[in-house]
Amino acid sequence: MKFWQKLVAFSCFPIGAWAQLPAGTPPPSAPVVVNSALNAQIFYEILLAELYVRGGENSTGYSIMLDAARRSGDAGLFERAVGVALASRSGDAALQAVRTWKREQPQAMEPDRYLLQILVALNRIEEAGAALTDWLRRMPLADQSAAIASVPRLFERVSDKQLALRTVRSALDKALQHPQTKTVALTTLGRMQRDSGLISEAVSTVVQTHRQDPQALGPLILTMSLLQHASAELKPLLDTAMQGNAPPVELRMSYARMLISLGARQEAQTQLQLIGQKFAAYAPAWLVSGLLHADNRQYEQAQTALKHYLALTADKQDTEALSGRSEALMAMAQMAQREGQLAQADSWLQQIPAQADPVKVASQRAALLMKQGRAREAQQLLEQISPQSDQESIDKALTLSRWWRERKTPQQAYNVMKTALQERPGQAELMSEMAIVCDELQRYEEMEGLLRQLMQLQPEDPQAYNMLGYSLADRGLRLPEALVLIEKAVQLAPKDPFIQDSLGWVKFRMGDLPQAQQILHGAYAQRPDAEIAAHLGEVLWVMGDKERAARIWREGLLLNPDNATLRQTLTRLGYTP
Repeated sequence: MKFWQKLVAFSCFPIGAWAQLPAGTPPPSAPVVVNSALNAQIFYEILLAELYVRGGENSTGYSIMLDAARRSGDAGLFERAVGVALASRSGDAALQAVRTWKREQPQAMEPDRYLLQILVALNRIEEAGAALTDWLRRMPLADQSAAIASVPRLFERVSDKQLALRTVRSALDKALQHPQTKTVALTTLGRMQRDSGLISEAVSTVVQTHRQDPQALGPLILTMSLLQHASAELKPLLDTAMQGNAPPVELRMSYARMLISLGARQEAQTQLQLIGQKFAAYAPAWLVSGLLHADNRQYEQAQTALKHYLALTADKQDTEALSGRSEALMAMAQMAQREGQLAQADSWLQQIPAQADPVKVASQRAALLMKQGRAREAQQLLEQISPQSDQESIDKALTLSRWWRERKTPQQAYNVMKTALQERPGQAELMSEMAIVCDELQRYEEMEGLLRQLMQLQPEDPQAYNMLGYSLADRGLRLPEALVLIEKAVQLAPKDPFIQDSLGWVKFRMGDLPQAQQILHGAYAQRPDAEIAAHLGEVLWVMGDKERAARIWREGLLLNPDNATLRQTLTRLGYTP
């Protein structure tokens, strides 16, 4: 198409459409026309600039567009010139366009926002700080809170995090003094301190922010992100904020999930119950509550919650609801299976949506087949899973490995994990499972090597520290080092009952029986579990309280009669229940 044809195409009007209406139809009323302030010459330059850009000559198109913007004073043309420069990855040209825009329209606010973003992208942080100060100074007070809240995201890609923090702190000096913006300014600094790795400073900032406004949502969200680092100091602030009806349901739900991740399951269940009472139609709370009850073997409460969730989501077809229904139905099947109701378990499995995770569904079906004595079919079912994503391939390997370990054939599990790690070296989930397999095969050097790598890959994950510390303690080796490792895990997850179990066990191995008994008693009270029962019972047995030890062991057998640690403990100590 020639240039004049393109101009005609831009100006065509569909007059034929009105001509085809039935006779007697009155012509449509003329629409209100708002004439452009652009003259013919400027309009021509815009078209020419766009044609150059479309033809790949961005530099020429940019120059013509910026000249048209300067001569017309049109903000949209300045913005388009900036966009052309950014699209061609020319930061200096974009900066020139924005500064020209500011000079030509000194009262406009939009150039300030662009200037700040471009300076940050060019890593000119000190200049960006001055631009941020000027932007906030000229901005109406009512708009400042939203702008300040967006600052951490703007600076998140800056490599020198602490320089960015110092720059923003200086730019927010006035906002920190004004009562209307102080809370959001403190929260912004807290977020940047956290992202800079200055955790203790972030904690201090968030405590100060809570004193300023205990119910503000920004500080509460920041507090949750810091909770694992300073739960003793921050958790009371969240507990206070969660009292009453003030917090939105989503925030209370986030707090419940955070409590679960910290091992505070009972407190999480309390929050979920409050959601159920105040927001009965909020489905996610019923799902998490039901799964939590199921994991604690509180089957009646679990079934009530999960059935309520299934009723609430019966007509929903969105991805989140379908995924949640799959989780709920698999949990219902698992509970029915454990209670020997195999037909009912199969019925629940039949209701799982077709979009469900094939690995999870196959795993549950394999467990049901095992209960029916059809081990070979179960194995074939797991081996024939066809993963549709990289994560499903990882999950398949993990599922097969765990299945072989449960069958007391860890060498088969080792073979599965070895192949998986050859395909995905350095994958954390696979390395963690391989470490467990190596422990069962008594390949302790290989296990320790894997766990040391995991500590480097995921220094904030407590499990590698706990696993190595417990293994050393259980074998009676390097006990001081085992204690240091487990205490590190406790620091990262202070409420986790299984990590507390490890701490109690290493104390026992080191001869501190009273403290071991106290720690293990607390862990067992928080999470009744067969393995914790084995350890607590042994401590009581050695302390001479054999009657209590026997009672704890009997409870453990009811919880899981097949637990290897408990069975080995009873055999070694010569106790017959």
